[in-house]
Amino acid sequence: MRSSLFRSLYFQVVVALVAGVAVGHFYPGIATDLKPLGDAFINGIKMVITPVIFCTIVCGIAGMESLKKVGSVGGKALLYFEIITTVALVIGMVVANLMQPGAGINADLASLDHGAVAQIAQKAQPQSTGQFLAAIIPSSVVDAFAKGNLLQVLLFSILFGVSLSILGERGEKARAVIDEFGKALLGIVGLVMKLAPLGAFGAMAFTVGKFGIGTLQQLALLIACYYATTLIFIVLVLGTISRAAGVSLWKLIRYLKEEMFIVLGTASTESVLPQMMQKLEKLGIARSVVGMVIPTGYSFNLDGAAIYLTMTSLFIAQALNIDLSLWQQLGLLAILLVTSKGGAGVAGAALVALAATLASMPLIPVAGIALVIGIDRLMNEIRAITNLIGNAVATIVVARWEGEMDLEQARRVLDGEEIADEVELGSDAIVTPLPVVAKVAM
Repeated sequence: MRSSLFRSLYFQVVVALVAGVAVGHFYPGIATDLKPLGDAFINGIKMVITPVIFCTIVCGIAGMESLKKVGSVGGKALLYFEIITTVALVIGMVVANLMQPGAGINADLASLDHGAVAQIAQKAQPQSTGQFLAAIIPSSVVDAFAKGNLLQVLLFSILFGVSLSILGERGEKARAVIDEFGKALLGIVGLVMKLAPLGAFGAMAFTVGKFGIGTLQQLALLIACYYATTLIFIVLVLGTISRAAGVSLWKLIRYLKEEMFIVLGTASTESVLPQMMQKLEKLGIARSVVGMVIPTGYSFNLDGAAIYLTMTSLFIAQALNIDLSLWQQLGLLAILLVTSKGGAGVAGAALVALAATLASMPLIPVAGIALVIGIDRLMNEIRAITNLIGNAVATIVVARWEGEMDLEQARRVLDGEEIADEVELGSDAIVTPLPVVAKVAM
């Protein structure tokens, strides 16, 4: 029993995180040089993300009984994303107004680091709805895969899957080849995951060594408010939704503990995307649903980022003594409904979204971002974990809504009854692909 615990990925990642914090705190000079360890691990996962998504979606759609399901799943997923992220934005705004974390700072706009802000602002290019929709269509399929643009890959994968479905038996050979290719990719994921503890150690050591625990002091109230708000959102909002869908949120979190600790160390949800898709299939959710909801959610269902954007926007306004009326805050909320979408699960992407938000809100200077740059990384961990849990719950909700989830199988897996069949990405065994779950009418 003890031997299996030491060999488990969960235990190894936890030890790595603790070691990373210790090295970062006591040896910051050495810790900042360990950043390549975390970057290498994340890049190792990124190199297979887009082909894994392609294989999963194509095989899932090609095996669907009706193409109407594709539009139905996508439409319901987008509707759910919009409702939940709006709730997250409103909760962040309410807490920021109640707690006033920026009040009393009295920051001087002229003294802010405009150089650091300029680098972020250059990446923030507010888009109209038409521009955003046009950007989803890749100019080249190869370019979409090479750049890892999830939405463009998702679109191409859906079209390819639909095409195979229309071909019927003539497309069966192509589907079989893609399916086998997907299994080989999951094998690569298993090999890369052996390096997860090393990657988590390097990333955490760098974060603590670079920014220091002392960074928390001046902006402690904002960080405390943000952490508390995300926990409230997870427990009350996502917990209620998960329970209504017939799944215990606590059991789901326990089931995803390895992925959550990896995200905690790397501050990136992309580092666990392939494993998330596998584990959700294991819960009895149809591959086609998992393949569409998870990648789309990585851009449209960023609950943690939504809370972050409202709280930091109002924090900057409060710190600069800018009094926003109710109508101005509602205008900010309307802007955030757009700018909070379209970001990938990459560390630091929320800062770019924040810059785009303030650029569209003239009342709050973009230069105010300098107030939160130093602590962004320290807030990113809980932000990424909230995004991760939110997308897991979203997949369950859409699957239940569509009747594409075996609830009894999910409960057995979450209770550990089928633990022997669980894919252990951190074990010495070769990763075995998860089967496509049969459709179950609810």
